[in-house]
Amino acid sequence: MQAHYIDPRTGKHYPLTDRRWRSDDGNPLMLSALPGISRDDIDTRERSLWRYRAALPLAIDSRASMGEGCTPLVEKSWGGLSPLFKLEWFNPTSSFKDRGASVMVSFLKQLGIDHILEDSSGNGGAAIAAAGAAAGIQVKILAPSYTPLPKVAQIRAFGAEVQLVEGPREESEYEAIRQSENIFYASHNWHPFFLQGTKSIAYELWEDLGFKAPDNIIIPAGAGSNVLGCHIGFSELLASGQISKLPKLFAAQPLNCSPIDASFKAGSDGPVERAVKPTIAEGTAIKRPIRLSELLKAIRESGGGTVALTEEQIAAAVRRLAGMGLYAEPTSSSAAAALEVLHSAGAIQANETTVVLLTGTGLKSTQFMTELFGG
Repeated sequence: MQAHYIDPRTGKHYPLTDRRWRSDDGNPLMLSALPGISRDDIDTRERSLWRYRAALPLAIDSRASMGEGCTPLVEKSWGGLSPLFKLEWFNPTSSFKDRGASVMVSFLKQLGIDHILEDSSGNGGAAIAAAGAAAGIQVKILAPSYTPLPKVAQIRAFGAEVQLVEGPREESEYEAIRQSENIFYASHNWHPFFLQGTKSIAYELWEDLGFKAPDNIIIPAGAGSNVLGCHIGFSELLASGQISKLPKLFAAQPLNCSPIDASFKAGSDGPVERAVKPTIAEGTAIKRPIRLSELLKAIRESGGGTVALTEEQIAAAVRRLAGMGLYAEPTSSSAAAALEVLHSAGAIQANETTVVLLTGTGLKSTQFMTELFGG
């Protein structure tokens, strides 16, 4: 059977030729399972995530690409551990979201869509604005009114229209859904082709580690596109016989906004009430992840877990990373902060291969970094 969209909550299928971002029942879509690729399918002439294009569900002829992917993997000492830090800020707009944006926007361009809408607190908007500029697509970004000005400036620099929305983060999403009646909603949280881009991290780690899977991956998680991308990619590699087991996936969240951790710790498949407060890890401040049930399933299938971190633990990790030459934003640093917690709990061991995804640069959080380190 050809690759197709699937609503995991109803089982309904839709063809990839449909111009849609959700199911007829209003649910987020996934793609049907794909067979994965072998090392022989990698286009080694290509130094970007597009070297793994054979793993995509269909051929994409024209790519909106600025060379995203192939980011460094750096080993550092962290207490009694020697984790490998994946430096995703080496992507073109300085965050991991360039991976998903490049694949999703390229696919939408191939469908003939020339005007797209997105809601974002910063990094996703910049990534989609840049990919839109590369593809020649008109982009509008809805962002919370509190979005840091450097992030807004970056989005506007790529020629995108920016509309600031008052209220908490989810108000931008609600407004985007209202406006989607007139503009195609190319949401990095809703559209399944974004996950086809983030899954390239799995293929890249597999290649970087000598065609082996790591034992553990620690991932800062808000909407969870990196968690799902890693699960999709490594599941494909498992299906194709390239690895023998899935790596354990650990989702790191700020305690002040930790719905994934709340549900996982409660053993629930749905939302569990937990108080929400402001957090310095604003990139993961998602109160209601739309793919929560899929995230929980992915974490459990991998044998991993979740960690909720205090603001003090996150800030300490920012300082510690900077002290070893890694200038990570607080959102990313939550994954590093989780290292000590997981090691102390016996969830990860010193003799295991542990990868920590640092998803964005400290240059995206200039106000916080200035307050932390001095102007």
